[in-house]
Amino acid sequence: MAILRIERLGHQGDGIARGPVFVPGALPGEEVEGEVVDGILAVPKIVTPSSDRVRGPCAHARSCGGCQLQHASDGFVGDWKTDVVRQALSAHGLDTELRTIATSPSQTRRRAAFSVRRTKKGALAGFHIKASDVIVAVPNCLLVHPDIAAALPLVEQIGMLGASRKGELSVLITRTDGGLDVAVRGGRPLDAALGEMLAGLGRQHDLARLSWEGDVAVARRQPELRMGKANVVPPPGAFLQATPEGEAALLAAVQEVVAGARRVADLFAGCGTFALPLSGAAPVHAVEGEAPMLAALDHGWRNAQGLKPVTTETRDLFRNPLLVDELRRFDAVVIDPPRAGAQAQIAELAAAHMPRIAYVSCNPVSFARDAAALVAQGYTLDWIQVVDQFRWSTHVELAACLTRTR
Repeated sequence: MAILRIERLGHQGDGIARGPVFVPGALPGEEVEGEVVDGILAVPKIVTPSSDRVRGPCAHARSCGGCQLQHASDGFVGDWKTDVVRQALSAHGLDTELRTIATSPSQTRRRAAFSVRRTKKGALAGFHIKASDVIVAVPNCLLVHPDIAAALPLVEQIGMLGASRKGELSVLITRTDGGLDVAVRGGRPLDAALGEMLAGLGRQHDLARLSWEGDVAVARRQPELRMGKANVVPPPGAFLQATPEGEAALLAAVQEVVAGARRVADLFAGCGTFALPLSGAAPVHAVEGEAPMLAALDHGWRNAQGLKPVTTETRDLFRNPLLVDELRRFDAVVIDPPRAGAQAQIAELAAAHMPRIAYVSCNPVSFARDAAALVAQGYTLDWIQVVDQFRWSTHVELAACLTRTR
């Protein structure tokens, strides 16, 4: 048995002692005791607890893999996530104002991806145990909106109807203004009999829509979401911001950056999270690689009132970024790439001397790399708004303001 002192928290939320030894569930400054196997103290006994240690509010905190930080105080988590951004910047020699983190309240997640497997007696639905394919049921989950938590029996029913005996279904549930929108992946082929049973589930649970492997199987109401002045119906399973509060914090930061712009480009635009609200003040050109998402954006814009023109372009910005001559039509750009960042597009933005860039990121590491490339080409990183809409997890997001100074 070893007694270790935790020196810091790693990016996956584990405590790290000298060695390094990884200790899940431990906090900096704590002394822990246990058996170390292959550099991991998997079942620590907390000998000296941190003043930041709290009792996890969720009964499933120890088993469910969805939350890694319920044992830490909110203040500690906010400071740690902010420091994750600070360290990513520091690795590239960058420093800037980090605004107070905007943390979404509990029970506000409007979408969740449940896993479900058939069992001998029915089905088991929930989330995976950390680093495992074992599913743990999560009734009364404190992360998701109560409407989604209450849908766990629906997920079990879907598993009983559509999962193979050995396979696992993924059931993505999104809370929309029209009701729950359900997208199922990994099930058996959709035939007439299954379609009829799913229609029955739609009526029983008052669903807005249910799709099966991307095809709409049940459509009772439009699963609309409000984006600015527009109502948008995202395609099944489309990317959306996780919480309304998180989306509002990111949007407010983006609007601050591009305020007063005469024409804006929104790159990796999705269904219009930023493009549609921004079009209330200026024309917007929205570019996205997934045509169905742009179709949803365009339909929302065409059926709204009081918006400036919004044009759309389906384009793979990784392989085919907007070039300098195309970018010079705009005086501000919003860019919200996936976790890998957008090196090719960033190079073109720098070469075009884009006056203002609002950069939204879900990965501080790739953001810091891209921001450093812009700073090297004459930009100033003015400030960053850190956003936590994945409460109690290690995930952190941000929106940044970059302006051209030379």
